[in-house]
Amino acid sequence: MIDGFRDAFRLPDLKRRILFVIGALFIFRLGAHIPTPGIDVEALRSMNTGAGQGILGFLDMLTGGALSNFGVFALGVGPYINSSIVMQLLVVIFPTLEKLQKEGEEGRKKITQYTRMGTIFFAVVQAIGLSAWLRTLGILPGGLFEMSVAVLAIVTGAIVVMWLGEVMSDHGIGNGTSMIIYAGIVSRFPATITNTVSSIIGGTANILVVLVTLVIIVAVVAGCVCLQEGQRRLPVQYAKRMVGNKVYGGQSTFIPLKVNTAGVIPIIFASSVLLFPGMLAGFFDGSASAAIARMFSRTHPVYMILEVALIIFFCYFYTAVVFNPGELSNNMKKYGGFILGIRPGKPTTEYIERVMNRITLGGALALATITLIPNFISMVMRVDALAFGGTAVIIVVGVALDTIHQVEGQMLMRHYDGILKRRGKGGGLL
Repeated sequence: MIDGFRDAFRLPDLKRRILFVIGALFIFRLGAHIPTPGIDVEALRSMNTGAGQGILGFLDMLTGGALSNFGVFALGVGPYINSSIVMQLLVVIFPTLEKLQKEGEEGRKKITQYTRMGTIFFAVVQAIGLSAWLRTLGILPGGLFEMSVAVLAIVTGAIVVMWLGEVMSDHGIGNGTSMIIYAGIVSRFPATITNTVSSIIGGTANILVVLVTLVIIVAVVAGCVCLQEGQRRLPVQYAKRMVGNKVYGGQSTFIPLKVNTAGVIPIIFASSVLLFPGMLAGFFDGSASAAIARMFSRTHPVYMILEVALIIFFCYFYTAVVFNPGELSNNMKKYGGFILGIRPGKPTTEYIERVMNRITLGGALALATITLIPNFISMVMRVDALAFGGTAVIIVVGVALDTIHQVEGQMLMRHYDGILKRRGKGGGLL
């Protein structure tokens, strides 16, 4: 693996892409620690607003501590994700937007513009809500002018984060938005490890509970890798064709159908949707608001049921967006390919849809199960498993694997071995 990374930096174009991503992530981490104008930093630290449990703790984990610092990047990629969810739903609902999306590069540019405008809208709404909430806590003193300055700074930070994600996708390696979330989660690991070790030394944490938690974390990582790499291979046979004096076709191959086609998108989308009720309830006083806030805490049964339902929904929804069985069937028929035992055309399309629905259900249930593991750890063992829980691990493993595969693809195009597969002198895999 070390040799693979060294080879990656020998390629000027790939080296430039990797360094570009590192520079963009440095800017993101820098903005997370720049306080918003007008914030009483001492009052914020004494309140320890974002580092607690629940919804705000989860949001603070995704932003890499920017919420607890209430930095200019406090919203992170949240507004962009919310806008993307709404836009993808609108594309399915309105035929005009669906037609626009299929118009090629120009249509996709317009969809991207609409998504950006939606990001600004969600950023303004969330910035006003957070600023008003901090004002009631005395952390944002002053009048309307100070609050307006804070809102402007936070909205500007959200726009900069959106821009960073887009330029990282265009000029770097991997998906820029996912890389920003990845950086936010990973940045919390050192502090979590340090606090855990201090708790063990101080006697406030049971070492047996910590060891059991570590074993569960390793099992979750292994499950995430299997889920991300799992495939169902459909055997395909291509008929022989005569072109001039040469015979083409006749090969046997397969179609790889991923068990988790949607990747980490369902978890990110589901978590973003479930953030709203708990956050809105926290902005108001009263027994009803407190009951709603408790209901949407991560260990409440209602929250967990809704999270499982949304993960399954977004798994099917995103798979339907990115995977078209009809187009795949037509391409196979065009080049003389057919699935063994299935007639070409509509029967092939229906068969692929049926297989895809089954494996998507299995992948969605596995994804939901891994996501709920930290909640059960928190309830049974009375420890904070948020930073190393299922949601964080799935995002970290998924983004890391996707990035490694993209780096390997770039290297294989230039006749290099991959990062994970290095061949020895005898031809075996080391």
